[in-house]
Formats: sequence, structure tokens, C-alpha cells
Amino acid sequence: MIKSIKLKFGRTADATAESVEALPVTVFVGPNNSGKSIVLKEMQSFCQTGNRNQKSVIIDDVEFRPIEAEKIQEKIAGVRLEPGPNDTVEPDHILVGKWNSRKKIHIDALVEVLTHPNKQPQNFCKWYLTHKTLILDGGSRIKLVGPQSAGDLKQSPSTSFQALFKDDEKRRGVRRIIQDAFGLYLVIDPTHLGNFSLRLSKRAPEDVIEEKGIHPEAVAFHSEAMPIEQTSDGVKAFVGMITEMIAGDPMVLLIDEPEAFLHPSLSFKLGKEVSNIMSSSEKRLFVSTHSPDFVMGCIQSGAPVNIVRLTFRDGIPTARILPNGDILRLMRNPLLRSTGVLSGLFYESVVVTESDADRAFYQEINDRMLRFDGAEGIPNCLFLNAQNKQTVKTIIKPLRELGIPVAGVVDIDVIKDGGSVWTSFLDCGFIPEIEKNPLAGLRSGLMKKFNDSGRDMKKEGGKNVLTGSDREGLENLFEKLCEYGLFVVPGGELESWLEHLGASGHGPNWLIEVFEKMGEDPTSEGYVLPGEGDVWEFLSQIRLWFANQRRKGMPQ
Repeated sequence: MIKSIKLKFGRTADATAESVEALPVTVFVGPNNSGKSIVLKEMQSFCQTGNRNQKSVIIDDVEFRPIEAEKIQEKIAGVRLEPGPNDTVEPDHILVGKWNSRKKIHIDALVEVLTHPNKQPQNFCKWYLTHKTLILDGGSRIKLVGPQSAGDLKQSPSTSFQALFKDDEKRRGVRRIIQDAFGLYLVIDPTHLGNFSLRLSKRAPEDVIEEKGIHPEAVAFHSEAMPIEQTSDGVKAFVGMITEMIAGDPMVLLIDEPEAFLHPSLSFKLGKEVSNIMSSSEKRLFVSTHSPDFVMGCIQSGAPVNIVRLTFRDGIPTARILPNGDILRLMRNPLLRSTGVLSGLFYESVVVTESDADRAFYQEINDRMLRFDGAEGIPNCLFLNAQNKQTVKTIIKPLRELGIPVAGVVDIDVIKDGGSVWTSFLDCGFIPEIEKNPLAGLRSGLMKKFNDSGRDMKKEGGKNVLTGSDREGLENLFEKLCEYGLFVVPGGELESWLEHLGASGHGPNWLIEVFEKMGEDPTSEGYVLPGEGDVWEFLSQIRLWFANQRRKGMPQ
């Protein structure tokens, strides 16, 4: 139905605008205010009118796929309505629409626009696609499960509940998904005459008559089932979205933040079920989300998935199509799964540290800088931890390959290791090959100087172990790594920061003590505020790398 979407911008400010091939599932991810919700509204507008809107900020144009001749009548049947008592329809015309929307169209004209949709996009959208487009946003999904009018069942359905009540197969499809999610059976209750309502039953109806009838056995069955109104918002949201998308059978489904109100496990299931429902080669699902669980559900459904990362910073929008295979590799790696690395898709920047203690400390430092000195902290930043300095690269490299700015923070003993360990560390920063040999030689020479000093570089002063030109050489190495987003603790290790507080111990024990000495009440006298130098300056250097739109170390 939709062949491709041409955006108004590309990977960088100077890049060619991206064109997104419309696979069965397209997921828009990115930081807050990157345009994820806007792109869905622009898609909805285009599908309703077929007009290129000059005021659009993300979508430039949409290309449709012509409907094959042998499928034309099937598609027409999907929007055709039976004339009502007050409708007058000429022999060469038909009524098309959805629910209470009705339009009279010349049958030959409709066949023409379905065959050549890009010649008359306005008519194709107004006559056909608008009736096959459904948008579900945060404000509406809770209300979707409220009682609906039973209406005249002799006429075409005018509500989703009417459509499900009349179609046993669709109703069974909804029931299977809901039962799998909650262990309860969704049923449509007709016993409040004139209205349909949803209930959740502990058992399935014995037959269609028990569910759809109004005889005493049917009344008793529905009386024992729980009204949907008594369930949580998460259940209502999940049930509402599933019922609407199966009852309405949309060709284009737009969902804004489907994870709202849902537990992470339910977000995963929703992503998987929605992708399965829309996995027909002709249907298209477009989603904006902040949920890595929903994204994982979409991918693990097996449906072809596009993931498009949007960003908007300093007035510059970007769009990058993330390869499905690369996302799968992130999900399959146990280390990456355990660290929540997929969450990096939803942040402007990511900092990766060696351990959980490092992560917690730097995150607290950044939070204080944002709270009390907003110009210096790193906004919209996710802090992740590896298991050691050797696995920092395992997280940095794949995220950078997806276009996500990622900085690495390691202790000074990173220069101890040569060979493949050192090379792979440089690789994750995408340092040019021509610079690796000189850097390897510098690292080797510095390591000899540290050994000659007889002191522990990590625990006895870091860069201060060296003096004169030797120390200058070490600082030159740090500066080069810094250019590529790789930052070395100059004092040696995590515990070298804020030494004036007198925290002792190592790792988690040091972290607990230093947090106690930093204070937790901003109004107390001993609360540590951001200051000059020390770790505050270190975080500011990382912030400058992120803020540089032409930062080094990002593969194109």
C-alpha cells in the first residue's frame, strides 16, 4: 500500500535526505522532542488527504504501491458499505467509508485511483486510504473499551464492537491474544439491551450462543465475568488497541507511544502481537516509542522491521535508518542485553563506564551538574556500565555504528595492555588506521616510563606519577583519545575523584561512603555542589564532545 516515505533530512545536516522503504513495521525512536509523534501526525494527514503539506517538518512525500488488478475488487469490498434506507446510489456508483463516514464514488474512478494511486494521490487517500488508516494515541486508548451502541446489526458495522460481534473469527482472534496476555477470556456482552460492553471471563463461552444470546444462561455467564471498567489502565489500553486494530482491519496503523500504561513485559507482548497482525505484505505499521521492550517485541515477531532514529539538536534534525541485523546482534549478545544497551536508542547521548560503581558515581555527578549548573551537565544522557575495561568496547562500537554518540570512560591502566586489547579499544573509537601505530608506540613508551617509576599508576597518582616531557606525552595521548570520545581518568581510577572528602575503600564500598559524604539534602550545609576542576571538569570535557556536531569517532 505505502511503498516509501521521503523525509526532509538525512543522517547529518549536509547529508542527502533519507528515503524509508515501508516494510510491514516501521518504528521511530529517538530522544524526547526529536519528532517521533510529529511524524505520525504528518503520516495521518497525508493518508487522509494525499496532499504534500509545505508546513510539514519531517515528511516530504509518500509514494504508494499500485494495487494489482486481481486484488482490486477485494480492496473495494474492504471499504464498500451497503446502502442504508435513506441512501440513493446510482447504478455506476458505490458507497465507501468506515463506521459512520460515507462517500458516494463512481466505481470506474475508484478502480482507476487504486490502479494508479500516485497519479491522483488526493483521490486515492480521500476515497480509499483514509478509511483504512487508524491512529491510536495516548489520549484515546483508555476510552476505546467503554460501552458502545449495539446499533442496527442488519447494517454495516458503525463501531468496532459491532464489527467484532458480527465476525466470530475476528472475535476469536482478539480473545486468543487477550487470554495469552492475562489468562482471561474477552467476551462481548449484549445483555444490556442497546449496548455492547466488554468483559473478562475466567472461562471461554461454551458456544457462540452463550456469548451472543440474551437467554438466562447467557445472562448468567456475563454476570460472572468482570467488567472491563474494573481492570487497570494497562489492561484497558492493551485490550483497546488490540480490539481496534483487529476490528478495523486497517491497512495503515499509526500508534504513538504504545507502551503508555503498560508493564515492560506487556509492552514486549504488544509489540510482538501488533507486528504479527500487521505482518501482511500489504499492511503497514508505523510506531513512535520510547520502549526498548516494545522494539524487541516487534523484532522478535519475525516481521520485517525498519527502525528509524530521529534526533533534533541545536536546530538540526537528523534521521538514520538502523539496520535490522545490527539491532538483532545487540539483542542476542548476553552482555548487551543485561546492560540495557537498547535503551540507548532513546537518548541523545550515552556514557559507558567500566563498572556499576563507576556508572552510579558519574551519573550522580552529572545529575548535580544539570540541577545546579545546567550549562555544564550532559542533557538527555544514559549511563551504562560494562563488566570491565575490556568489555567497554563491546558496548561502544555497536551503538556508534547505529549513529548514537557514545563516550567511554576507563581507568588509566588501559595503557597497560598492548596488542589486540589496545587495538580493539582504539577500534571502538573509530580512530583512523593511520594513527594507530603511532599511538601504539606512544602507549608502549609510556608504559615503560610507568614501570621505571616503580609506582602503581592506578593507585598512586595517575598521570602525576610522570613528570616533565613524559607527563606531557601522556597528556597528549589522553587528548587524542578525548577527540574520539574515549576518556581516561587522569587521577588513575574512580576513587581518585573528590579526594578532599576522605572516602576510603574501593568499588561499591568507596561509592557508599563518598555518597554519604556528598550529602543527599541540597539544603544541608555539607551537601557537595558542582565546583571547579576535579570530576566536574572531567564531565564537562565529555559534554563538549557530545555537543560538537562534527565530533570525531562517529562512523558515517
